[in-house]
Amino acid sequence: MPMTVTLSIDTETLHLGDLRKAWLQPAVIAMNDAALERIGKSQQCVRQALGKEQAIYGINTGFGLLASVQVPDDELRTLQENLVLSHSAGTGALLDDRIVRLVLILKILSLGQGYSGVSPELIDNLCALLANEVYPCIPSRGSVGASGDLAPLAHMSSVLLGAGKARHRGEIISAEKALQVAGIEPLALRPKEGLALLNGTQVSTAMALHALFRAEDVFAAACISGALSLDAAQASDTPFDARISRVRNHQGQMDVARLYRDLTAGSAIRASHIDCQRVQDPYCLRCQPQVMGSCLETMRHVAGVFFREACAVTDNPMVFADDDAILSGGNFHAEPIALTCDYLATAIAEIGALSERRIALLIDPNMSGLPPFLVEHSGLNSGFMVPQVTAVALASENKHLASPASIDSMPTSANQEDHVSMAPVAALRLQQMLENCAGIVAIEMLAACQGIEFHRPMKSSATLEASIAKIRSISPPYTTDRMLSEDIGMVRDSVLAGDFLEPAGAILPSAT
Repeated sequence: MPMTVTLSIDTETLHLGDLRKAWLQPAVIAMNDAALERIGKSQQCVRQALGKEQAIYGINTGFGLLASVQVPDDELRTLQENLVLSHSAGTGALLDDRIVRLVLILKILSLGQGYSGVSPELIDNLCALLANEVYPCIPSRGSVGASGDLAPLAHMSSVLLGAGKARHRGEIISAEKALQVAGIEPLALRPKEGLALLNGTQVSTAMALHALFRAEDVFAAACISGALSLDAAQASDTPFDARISRVRNHQGQMDVARLYRDLTAGSAIRASHIDCQRVQDPYCLRCQPQVMGSCLETMRHVAGVFFREACAVTDNPMVFADDDAILSGGNFHAEPIALTCDYLATAIAEIGALSERRIALLIDPNMSGLPPFLVEHSGLNSGFMVPQVTAVALASENKHLASPASIDSMPTSANQEDHVSMAPVAALRLQQMLENCAGIVAIEMLAACQGIEFHRPMKSSATLEASIAKIRSISPPYTTDRMLSEDIGMVRDSVLAGDFLEPAGAILPSAT
């Protein structure tokens, strides 16, 4: 059984690394007296507002364009339940359990801050789902990231009512059984609670965090594959000199240059050509600190935005109990996530593009000095000819996928919600981009190992030799033509599993 991560409901003590741990393994959230007090005050504020018999959006009115329709007191519970059921209209493949676990965590953190007017019982029930690894089945498509992630959060919430389905340790079960596993009864929603559940950016943010954490794994592996290519091509390590990066003064570049120095330290291959006559290497080798450093800084920037949004209150209206005020605003608009996901997309595309260029260099004997296509008896054997074509196809697809999603607003809800963020679209497409990028990096790993083995008996650094051993435990050396598709897939999966996270992990956003 995997270990369980315990998180506090107080966001002040939370760190991005805590969310990465909860992404990887089951989690629980611990309530405390301070949280219960502020949740109770917020709920009492809603009760008092209802007693004043005034129209309050989403509490005793319809939703969206129907906000002017006031609902009688005896139908307020039905109003909230109808909202959840009618909005459960998503489609597409189900979200990964890791994403759904984050959705539950982020929704609990948001509601627990006491600005949403919900009951402690509602939050307790969400905590029970989380603690018992009951993850509602949430379709991946159906949200435009404004007025909250309405459809996906409705699917999350429907399980609390006893509707829909959930997944428990890999098995899809009915909501009725899911509640039994969680040890709770179907919830009767109070005024405001359905709206508080559905309003919010938690699905967009959870998908964005999922992409960020996977991007960290791919970035770390790409640094290793890039370092392997340096030795395979017998490239110079002068471009990684600290003095070069220091005078440009970009922290990401300096950190990546140091990482490459550490990765290649002690390489006998490097020592063997330290006095060679080569003046400069191609950019895909020489400019790795500049390109990968920029990608690292991009990841650090988006990580900050994602984390702030993870700790934010994003439903509507918001309840300020200390001021006896219920205010309608627009915190549900996920524009911060949409724009930063688009930014992250460019970094992912660049990581893959640079890796593909190194593969192209390695298979070209005029550039690398290695046998054509990295195989003996080329001509009879085609070697890495078509794996490089595959890398080109993946890199090209990523260029198209990197097109901004955030600029593609379309109005919804009869033009009441006339500008939307498309954050879920921006975040969801990152998953395919990361699969593609990991595939490119996997091909480079195989090609670079092949190149280094042509320099035997010389060894690379101890760190890189350990990586070579890991790769070769999956895919043996390429001595004559054979099918390579499964090998590429297995190395790609290893990259995405975080098997090459170290030693780059220390400079990644979730570690700092």
